[in-house]
Amino acid sequence: MDFLWPIKWVVEALLVSFHSLWSFLGFNGDDGLTWVLSIIGLVLVIRAALIPLFVRQIKGQRNMVLAQPELAALQKRYKGKTDQESRQKMATEQMEIYKRTGSNPLSSCLPLLVQMPIFSSLFFVLSDAQKGKFISGGWLNTELADSFSKATFFGAPLHETFLSATATLEVKIMAAVMIFVMTATQFITQRQIIAKNQNPASVQSTQYMQTQKIMLWIFPIIFAISGISFPLGVMWYWLASNFWTMGQQFVVIRNMPTEGSKAWHDRQARLEKRGKLAPLDIQAIEDAEAVNRQRVQPVGKRNKKRK
Repeated sequence: MDFLWPIKWVVEALLVSFHSLWSFLGFNGDDGLTWVLSIIGLVLVIRAALIPLFVRQIKGQRNMVLAQPELAALQKRYKGKTDQESRQKMATEQMEIYKRTGSNPLSSCLPLLVQMPIFSSLFFVLSDAQKGKFISGGWLNTELADSFSKATFFGAPLHETFLSATATLEVKIMAAVMIFVMTATQFITQRQIIAKNQNPASVQSTQYMQTQKIMLWIFPIIFAISGISFPLGVMWYWLASNFWTMGQQFVVIRNMPTEGSKAWHDRQARLEKRGKLAPLDIQAIEDAEAVNRQRVQPVGKRNKKRK
């Protein structure tokens, strides 16, 4: 049984709908450009539908930052304790912190995990199309599948991969360029989060920050290794999705940065320059903190009665 059938059906519907739209607007239906534009249209619809999930991801990441001091204190308290009981207690308390703060250590991976079934469905749809196959009851028919299997973009067939194109130089050049751009966009997107949208006081030398640094290198490596085995049509989907993620991340970091991060200070400076934010009175803040630190003198029983 094909568990991806419903997603593949939706992928085919969107792909064929955009292909019909571009053909109606005057593009050659058998040309590779028409199919590439159809794949990009598919990306725009899917990523737009995932915006609520992305907003949830941002909130989860911020809550994760807020939870870092508690998590660091917990790790320090159980440092050196390797017995089973201590490990269970630490895990239980850690889950309580996650639940109370609304944080999730996998929040940054969630949109990618949700996209994997869609990506897999697109991979199978395009792979089957190059062989003239299509799912029963789907939108791709024999004519469209044959059109896609023969479509070329700058001389490179969209169904070819870097590994399978032993005699096609155009495919190898296009695939190599796309793999490089995909890897670069993934690195830049992750780098934006670490360099601009992290509060140094909250995440410095914590497990969360170490995980972010690992992801900075792991995901680009995955893109570089796996890209050589994907058809060009699938890689166009992945590349367009990466550009969407990079742009979306830039807009969010610029307009809704994590408090205390570099992006937050930059935004405060921009607002202050436009007159939308009053300059911070540092002396007033220091005076207020000094008052809060003063020790409150206890009131004696005799004085209390007089009052």
